[in-house]
Amino acid sequence: MFSLTPLETEAMELSLRVGFWAVLGSLPFGLAVAWLLARVEFPGRTIVNGIVHLPLVLPPVVVGYLLLVLLGRNGPIGSLLHDWFGWTFAFTWQGAAIASAVVAFPLMVRAIRLGLELVDRRLETAARTLGATRFDAFWSVTVPLVLPGILTGAVLAFARSIGEFGATITFVSNIPGETQTLPLALYTATQSPGGDEAALRLVLVSCILAFAALAASELLARRVKRRLLGEGG
Repeated sequence: MFSLTPLETEAMELSLRVGFWAVLGSLPFGLAVAWLLARVEFPGRTIVNGIVHLPLVLPPVVVGYLLLVLLGRNGPIGSLLHDWFGWTFAFTWQGAAIASAVVAFPLMVRAIRLGLELVDRRLETAARTLGATRFDAFWSVTVPLVLPGILTGAVLAFARSIGEFGATITFVSNIPGETQTLPLALYTATQSPGGDEAALRLVLVSCILAFAALAASELLARRVKRRLLGEGG
């Protein structure tokens, strides 16, 4: 009963791949946007903050539809990417990673931003008085101090990515072996006669992966905090 079928195993592996690339691709942008919102005052800051967090409150299906309109083969961005580079994201697992990254992006930004706001900026100033450039002070002082927030944001985004459903099914459809992640495989099982056992297996796997991601976030944050306190002492 609890032995995964090849299609279910493939769905699990695809979910992990989508989550990994969603986080890896969005992390630099998340760090940059979090720093911009936490440290820079500029006209329209509230609007930018609203746009960044919009996927958090919009129905995921709306996010998926907008991605399909923009990045689809005939979309304004998708057509250019296809004509210039031969890239197609709609109905591919890469598109699933993009959809997951967009939906999870606000969680990542929020966690990193909170970490940045807690950093004592006098430490950065002290580093600059000792000869460090602004860039050096950021990477040698700020990033290590905000590392727990970065790790928390990355892991939360990963957990959200592997559980994404609405934006994914709208943008890349539900194609077994190509775009069928765990949530889509679970949806398929619930719609199939006699699919209760398969649905239960996928629910258990999803719960285990989500719990493991949250536990990893907590353990990493504690380890980094202990290391920082040790170095500070």
